[in-house]
Amino acid sequence: MATTLTDAIRILIVDDHAVVRIGLKTVLTNATGFRVVGEAGTVAESITLASQIRPDVVLMDVRLPDGSGVEACRRIKADQPDVRVVMLTSYQDEEAIVGAVMAGASGYLLKQADAERLIQAIRDAAAGESSLDPRAAGTLLTQFRELSAKQAEAELAGLTDRERRMLALIAEGYTNRAIGEVLHLSEKTVRNHVSQLLRKLGFQRRSQAAAWAGQRRLELPPA
Repeated sequence: MATTLTDAIRILIVDDHAVVRIGLKTVLTNATGFRVVGEAGTVAESITLASQIRPDVVLMDVRLPDGSGVEACRRIKADQPDVRVVMLTSYQDEEAIVGAVMAGASGYLLKQADAERLIQAIRDAAAGESSLDPRAAGTLLTQFRELSAKQAEAELAGLTDRERRMLALIAEGYTNRAIGEVLHLSEKTVRNHVSQLLRKLGFQRRSQAAAWAGQRRLELPPA
């Protein structure tokens, strides 16, 4: 059955180069199930047009003459949460990749991507799914791992070396008696320290502390 104009995915193309917009429009017009409903060349134009025509998907360049496509994405999503935004750029910019995801973009593709991948990314976005260029995905994963490591270190910064050792042992399943043997403390002293540690971390059960430490891959500090 042929796709009607009503069924077609409505797309707003945002790029400051007219030749690029023409190329993208040609690719999408020749594909089944798409309808280009608007074109913009700046952040301001994209925000205004998105508000007026309410597209299903915005195909957004990252670098625009009057600002960042990431900021445009953030503002469009704030006004229209249901609109999907797919970022399209010539640059593998780590900051832009992370910023785009944080701004709510559904996809991030490099302009070197072929037509088939572009079409699939738009379809994925319209269906509520995400699509990342493999190179962008690798960068994003590295960035979030580094961010997670920094966050974990900040959360652990308030613990003393003894508390860190105790928490690591709890995560490994040590009993109070076993912890006492490792740290050369009485079982009663360990029990008191564990209670204080749980209060400090805001937990009621040691199983919660063990899971929390495990998620942060807390290792046993040297004695």
